[in-house]
Amino acid sequence: QVQLVESGGGLVQAGGSLRLSCAASGRTFSRHVMGWFRQAPGKEREFVSVISWSGGTTSYADSVKGRFTISRDNAKNTVYLQMNSLKSEDTAVYYCAARGGGYISTRGTDYDYWGHGTQVTVSS
Repeated sequence: QVQLVESGGGLVQAGGSLRLSCAASGRTFSRHVMGWFRQAPGKEREFVSVISWSGGTTSYADSVKGRFTISRDNAKNTVYLQMNSLKSEDTAVYYCAARGGGYISTRGTDYDYWGHGTQVTVSS
């Protein structure tokens, strides 16, 4: 069982930055693929970024590539999402998710555990 708690969301002006954190409970964090997803009002949840258990492999949605960076610290059971050059279209609730073992995935249905989300609002 893995429990996930996101933090770091808030209100920021366009062009600004935020760093989201996702703290995980459980000893097996280092064995989990970790992903970030987001859901804007009236839209479906979408993939943002994913990182392998070792941190050696990452992937990003085209819409955030070059602006967002995912990283993890297995000693702290935490995964991060550094978001730079934020745009109004980045406004959404951001969710952290964990996938037990296996390869990285961009599909939400492949993830076993989810956090409750943190709101990110970018004002233009």
